[in-house]
Amino acid sequence: MSNNEAKFILGAYRANGSDAGDAAFGAALAQAKSDPALGAWLARAQAHDAAIAARLREVAPPAGLREAILAGARASRAPRVARRLPMWLALAASVAVLLTAGVALWPNRAAAATTRFANFAMEDTEHGKHGGHGAPAGALQVLLSQPSTHMAAGLPVDFAALRATGCRTLSFAGHDVLELCFQRNGTWFHCYIARCEDFPALPTSAPAVFKQLAQLGCASWSDSTYHFTLVSEGGLGAIKQLL
Repeated sequence: MSNNEAKFILGAYRANGSDAGDAAFGAALAQAKSDPALGAWLARAQAHDAAIAARLREVAPPAGLREAILAGARASRAPRVARRLPMWLALAASVAVLLTAGVALWPNRAAAATTRFANFAMEDTEHGKHGGHGAPAGALQVLLSQPSTHMAAGLPVDFAALRATGCRTLSFAGHDVLELCFQRNGTWFHCYIARCEDFPALPTSAPAVFKQLAQLGCASWSDSTYHFTLVSEGGLGAIKQLL
């Protein structure tokens, strides 16, 4: 397990230590204990999370807020009459603003997880041994090569069939990731596919996020079932034409 993979897993580890007995974090925690750099990163991440959690706990809702909100809901169903905004509604709005601001400060785990997966895909594109075979993979490659195929609109992916029949399969953070290489307009592209259920830290039904690293362009997005990352040496211009 690389440090990036360990960080991906530990990104979901709660600062209060309640996940210490969860086997899903065991290997990553052990690596953090044996690797000083990873251990220092985890300590900083946990301290930051604890500080944010403490600040959020300081936000106390006014007494009787629940009852006031329920009363307001009942009042909203009554015939409208001209009236001033009651004090309890003003207090409720203030609390909502405070809570929204607090949540906005919470570390963006999904963005960090997407970045780590994108880095994994870009590293593999540059240094991996690409290949694969099988009828399902070939059919999907033909579809991806068509100029009329817009990848972000949805792809007909059968993960189990692709993996079982020879599609190139990699391992990231202990789970399988598929890769298909295809060519369009003379440019090579590498599409990495992961199941959302295997990587809960990655967002679902998320729009494309773009990244450029030297000559490599990268786009990451997801539907309700799969997370996709597309990488090409053609850069972001070539990537965006396919979405």
